[in-house]
Amino acid sequence: MKKLIPFALTIFTVILLSFQCQSTDNKELASDGCIDTSKIKTDAACYMIFDPVCGCDGKTYSNDCVAINSGVLKFVKGKCE
Repeated sequence: MKKLIPFALTIFTVILLSFQCQSTDNKELASDGCIDTSKIKTDAACYMIFDPVCGCDGKTYSNDCVAINSGVLKFVKGKCE
């Protein structure tokens, strides 16, 4: 049982980190008010609830937290088409 706790924590950490946001260098999106590069937080942790949103950049994000921490300023509920 004592070995299971560190293993579970390691797995949880790996899963949590796999949902981290990635920054974008797309200056066109930044200039049209879609992405605010000053709001990109690559080290932010988001909850792992899958509730997709479609960003103004045409990308589907797993939830609003991921979109916000990617610097996306506008998004709507649901997957992008």
